[in-house]
Amino acid sequence: MTVALMWEARAAEGRGGELLAWVREQRLAAEPLRRETFRAPQDRVLVITWWDAPYAAEVPELPEPDAELVTRAVHRWRFEAVTDG
Repeated sequence: MTVALMWEARAAEGRGGELLAWVREQRLAAEPLRRETFRAPQDRVLVITWWDAPYAAEVPELPEPDAELVTRAVHRWRFEAVTDG
């Protein structure tokens, strides 16, 4: 089974570049199958990691950045892959 973790944060005013750099520096305790980083308007940063694991498995997640770097707590979601058919 594949589980995908989504991590999304909104940077404090004018600090989107810093948040993006911070995310890129973060290393996980284990290597996911895949990891992608995205950015969006309003200085938002999204990271999706894919894991070969059951839905409820404990897998490494990105931490919370320093409070001064973001406007709110990080949003996190977990999804499991489904097959069409």
